[in-house]
This record gives sequence, structure tokens and C-alpha cells, in this order.
Amino acid sequence: MADVTVDARNLQCPMPVLKISQAMKDLSPGQSVELVATDRGALSDIPAWASDMGYSLKEQFERDGEFHFVVEKS
Repeated sequence: MADVTVDARNLQCPMPVLKISQAMKDLSPGQSVELVATDRGALSDIPAWASDMGYSLKEQFERDGEFHFVVEKS
């Protein structure tokens, strides 16, 4: 279970990345954010962003047309 959930449904690129980036700033190392998005671009954008930032993508799945990503701050 993530420490924070960010709702980026119905937002287009680059907003899901900006939303999760803002949320990560408030976390301590070891805490995580779950991002919920509907933009298909998030499927490539969020993993690439997490890798570039040195964060760990703990989980990625699709449920009911929504894309979920759990990212842990290192």
C-alpha cells in the first residue's frame, strides 16, 4: 500500500508526470506514491521518469481502464 495516492485520471501528458513529481517531493526515502492515470502515454512516461529520477517502480498494473503505478522514493 502506498503512502500517498495521486489522481491523474483524465489528465494528458505531461500532467501525470508533473503530479507524481510534485507528490514525491514531500516524501521521505522509503515512502511511496500510487499514481492513477488514464492517459496511455503514462505507460511509458512514468517508468522512464522513475528510472531517470533514481526512484523504484514497485508495481504497475491496469484495472478498469486505469493505469496504476507505485513508485518508491530512494
